[in-house]
Amino acid sequence: MAHRPSQRTKKTLLGGGAVVLLAGLNAPAALSFATEQYHAYEIAQPEYMARYGAWHGVDIPKEYRTNAIHAALLHTGKVLIIAGSGNKQDHFDAGTFDTVLWNPKDNSFKKIPTPADFFCGGHAQLPDGKLLVAGGTARYELLDGEVKRAGGGMRVKNESPDRAVTVKKGSRFRSPSGIEYISKFDVTVPPAKREFEVAYYDTGQMKPWKTKTTAGEARVFVEAVVEGPQSVATDRAQYEIEGLTGKDADDVYGLAEKITLDKQDFQGIRAAYEFDPKAEKYVPVAPMKEARWYPTLTTLQDGRVLAVSGLDDVGAILAGDNEIYDPKTKQWSKGPFRYFPTYPSLFLTKSGKLFYSGANAGYGPADKGREPGLWDVEKNTFTKIGGLNATDQLETASSLLLPPAQDQRFMLLGGGGVGESKKATPRTAVVDLKQNSPAFKSGPELPQGTRYLNSVIMPDDSVFTSGGSADYRGRGGSNILKAQFYDPKENAFREAADPTVGRNYHSEALLLPDGRVATFGSDSLFGDKDNTKLGKFEQRMEVYTPPYLYRDKDKRPALGDGPEAAAGDGRATFKTDHPERVVKARLMRPSAVTHTTDVEQRSIELGLTKDKNSVTITVPKDRALVPPGWYMVFVTDQEGTPSEAKWLRVD
Repeated sequence: MAHRPSQRTKKTLLGGGAVVLLAGLNAPAALSFATEQYHAYEIAQPEYMARYGAWHGVDIPKEYRTNAIHAALLHTGKVLIIAGSGNKQDHFDAGTFDTVLWNPKDNSFKKIPTPADFFCGGHAQLPDGKLLVAGGTARYELLDGEVKRAGGGMRVKNESPDRAVTVKKGSRFRSPSGIEYISKFDVTVPPAKREFEVAYYDTGQMKPWKTKTTAGEARVFVEAVVEGPQSVATDRAQYEIEGLTGKDADDVYGLAEKITLDKQDFQGIRAAYEFDPKAEKYVPVAPMKEARWYPTLTTLQDGRVLAVSGLDDVGAILAGDNEIYDPKTKQWSKGPFRYFPTYPSLFLTKSGKLFYSGANAGYGPADKGREPGLWDVEKNTFTKIGGLNATDQLETASSLLLPPAQDQRFMLLGGGGVGESKKATPRTAVVDLKQNSPAFKSGPELPQGTRYLNSVIMPDDSVFTSGGSADYRGRGGSNILKAQFYDPKENAFREAADPTVGRNYHSEALLLPDGRVATFGSDSLFGDKDNTKLGKFEQRMEVYTPPYLYRDKDKRPALGDGPEAAAGDGRATFKTDHPERVVKARLMRPSAVTHTTDVEQRSIELGLTKDKNSVTITVPKDRALVPPGWYMVFVTDQEGTPSEAKWLRVD
């Protein structure tokens, strides 16, 4: 995308000192070196940066380098980087879970004690500025051929209506033939439900009371004590639980359909926490009803959070059991039942419905739950939206609500085939939900087929996209060192400076309060083009400075003192020495991103008035457009140069 030197320039560079290199290098090697040297010189020039922007690495002390699986911007201006076990089996086995807090202002870092393995969980911004983190990893996958001990889901039954019973991790389940299996997690089985039935004779006399008892039930994953096929169970059976005494021994037992040596998928956890940005620590809240690995958490217009999809505690994709978190009570309740593949991209729309772009991050059959549409959460109805091409390549696609949010236009970018498919599409498409019969329309293509693209809404209403790969997890050395801006008004891309660090699976990008973009992570499957060496997780961070920050700094808009929260009428006034420079104002929700999925970020157009030494912005009252929470306020000048952000709470 960026300019490359002409052949004439390359020949000129080979004069003088470069000739010395030819004594030890062949001509192609010397030419490549000269090209790289020229490019390094070129991209450091003020004219180049003013046109394309520039990338800079972040100096991270060794003790703070981590596998960035999740990243979220907090209203303190700091970035929470969550690794959990970081896709490292040895870290999981050792219980080594990682979170790092990064302050972009002074480039300082802090380790945060991490109470559970949040690797591949979900997250959402809460109205009070805390970050809800829910789900994660209970067990790593074992592929076909790797499974040594038979395992599977065990349904634990409790026929006592008087009490719940907890079966501890490590409890043994014995089959009728004496084969033993060990539970891998604690499981609490609710009491049985007792229902009373009353009937009447024709004469009006009442029959005796009848009762019906339905056993309480919970699931747990079990694994054979002994390795090998002798522990495989193919028939449904009832299992005795060792260690239970008294009535518990009579009332509580296990049931399993089969226990096999088949591939075992990742398994989710129920744990949920709020991260407190001020105290800088995780605070436990009620666990979810369902275990979830790869879930999406989407904020609703009343500030509650809907948790959707994920792999459960035995590694099966949830059939549609969704649930809602209430930040006021810190409790979960049952949500509308609807199936989606894992990490579905679900966005709150102005109607209060959720828009599903079709983008997702993987698990689930290719022919189920992958069509885009509008989900009415209250009525639990789903209206499909057509017009999209390359519908077989929605996995690892990027999607977002185009700025400003009032326009209700959503964009889908790139994507790949299901699973480890080599397919990748350059397709982009836009749908306008304000149309009577909304349908996707094709947009400009990306430079090439791209999976894992990261897309960030910018204060000047553009969309910055970067990274990705042309094949599954960067296979075949397919990382794409390209970046570009999308202009929603022009419906066109324009060039940006090329990043120097490749980003694919497990990578993130988000907007910082100073107007720059930070990029994290990447988890290539292989470390070479021939796919002969295992990949290494990318722990380097790189920050992109857009062209608008290379304009005259003395003329950049700036906001001074202002309120912490918007008033009841939505207004907030900020001091400024040069109100005449301010042309537009935007309210931007901070990101919480993982697996190319960021359903939090949105940019809202604000009402704007000015006087001699201040500007007043007005926040729309529609909470489906502006969900409660903390936002960044940016003002921009005629050229789109933004101020640094001021944080504002919207109740």
